[in-house]
Amino acid sequence: MTEVRSKLGPALIYAALSTAIVSSLGMLLVPTISREMNVSVSAAQWMLTANLLVGAVATPVMGRISDGPHKKRLLLWSLTIIFVGSVIAATAPNFSIFLVGRLLQGLTYGIVPVTIALARRYVTPDKVRSAISSLSVTVATGIGIGYPLTGIIAGLFDFRFAFWFAALFVVSAIIVVLRVVPAGPDEMAPRTPFDFAGAVLLGLGLGLLLLGISEGPNWGWGSLLTIGTFLVSVITLWAWVKVELASAHPLINLRVLRNGEVLLANSTAIGLGAVMYLGLSISSLIAQAPATTGYGIALQVFWAGWVMFPLSVGSFTANRVVRKVSHRIPLATLLPVGSCIMAASAFLMWLSHAQLWEILLGMLVLGLGMGASYAAMPGLIARSVAAEELGSSVSFNQVLRTVGSSFGTAVSAAVLAAHMAPDAHPTAEGIDLTLAISAGLAGVVFIALLIHALISRPKQSPHHRK
Repeated sequence: MTEVRSKLGPALIYAALSTAIVSSLGMLLVPTISREMNVSVSAAQWMLTANLLVGAVATPVMGRISDGPHKKRLLLWSLTIIFVGSVIAATAPNFSIFLVGRLLQGLTYGIVPVTIALARRYVTPDKVRSAISSLSVTVATGIGIGYPLTGIIAGLFDFRFAFWFAALFVVSAIIVVLRVVPAGPDEMAPRTPFDFAGAVLLGLGLGLLLLGISEGPNWGWGSLLTIGTFLVSVITLWAWVKVELASAHPLINLRVLRNGEVLLANSTAIGLGAVMYLGLSISSLIAQAPATTGYGIALQVFWAGWVMFPLSVGSFTANRVVRKVSHRIPLATLLPVGSCIMAASAFLMWLSHAQLWEILLGMLVLGLGMGASYAAMPGLIARSVAAEELGSSVSFNQVLRTVGSSFGTAVSAAVLAAHMAPDAHPTAEGIDLTLAISAGLAGVVFIALLIHALISRPKQSPHHRK
């Protein structure tokens, strides 16, 4: 049993990493999907939107189920559905069927909370903190690895090979989970009724919110459809909060948000999620835009994916550093440090993005900040909530990251749409303004965290600061 537990951390990281790479199959391939499946670029963007919508709904549901006794079964079924989605996307004869595959792949967003719940339950106590820290940054690491792989495969072959590769990768993760993760059910886990009403209301509310954010630039921010979507979303989420507070076994225990560290982690997740997406999307656009735009580096898709590789290097490096210093530096301190580094990267990319090496450096620094910040968030939550609430609490943090990323998507799309050149590429002014917004938002998040740290520090006891 001890030998199995020693292998469990790496096995869970591998499973989470494989699905994080699958989730990165999107941004670089939008122009290719548009061309190969004879749909407009705006229609092809639904391969991102649909994936995100399913992820927002699936993540809290998977997080709550992972608090129960059937953790391994949940992970295996989720990986199987992601595998089926990858096969459908690889073999789809038209865009509609391809979109079905992308919908099924949306479960990738919920894998990290499940693996964190498994780590909390089965990994040896001396390694559980480092395991949770590593799992929390697999999204950033997966993007940094997935983008280059996508570019290489799509550049050498076609987009279908990229999805076949994803399917094979997920199969390998299924085999690892079958062999290493302890068989269930978990006898120590509580057996509580599932909150179906909460799941439906949260899924509908988040789905409408993200739909409005994603389609606002196309529908028009002042249109009746956009305003109506946001209004129904707000009403639905308000009803969800009421239901959750009244439920004995809520999907997400909102009462834990009263804990300052949990609230800190969740509030930061929204802002940093937006900053992350703004940096990634604009860097990818600059890398592939033609030189005639005045800012484009004109890389082919084969090479464009490598622009994100430093992100993976930075997040992995920061995670290793956090694991070594987390016992000496409070996690509440690491969060503003990480956000400071992300703010530095945002300002760096805003001021200097004319050369490839400047983009690569910006991605490296962004990865360092993401690695530090995302490693601290689950740690703050894990030490502040009961073990039976961990899965749902961490999954809610993941949902807020997704919502933040969607806000980043909406802001980027709206600004760029308002600054389009006759050749259908964004103008340099649009690129600069989007990066300026990213830098400003990152600066606001850092200042807010710094003020919180300065205000709360005198109130902490010496024991709490350990």
